[in-house]
Amino acid sequence: MSDETIPVRVRDQDGLETTLTVAPGTVLRDALVAGGFEVYGTLSSRLNCGGNGLCGTCGVRVDPPPEPTRFHDTAAARFGYPRLSCQIVVEEPITVEIPSKILWGQLLPRRSKEE
Repeated sequence: MSDETIPVRVRDQDGLETTLTVAPGTVLRDALVAGGFEVYGTLSSRLNCGGNGLCGTCGVRVDPPPEPTRFHDTAAARFGYPRLSCQIVVEEPITVEIPSKILWGQLLPRRSKEE
């Protein structure tokens, strides 16, 4: 078993940057949630697909963007949409920006830590 870790720089909605270290092969969504970051809005924190790439609620911006592997990744890359963090496997150092969550044109409030 390797002791190798990969740095993941995370910029939250307030612009604060934090660096997480993860094992190669870690799913980005899992690393962000374990690190205490909000990848979901208030409602989608309870109503999401659990990391199956179906609901589109765990979107993040990634630099450098990983190669598209699914149809929605190709659309995201082409049109500049956020990528689904549940579908990104960390294999190299990356920077992640967690955008504000918007539902039907309205900016959603962030979930408080007590929820």
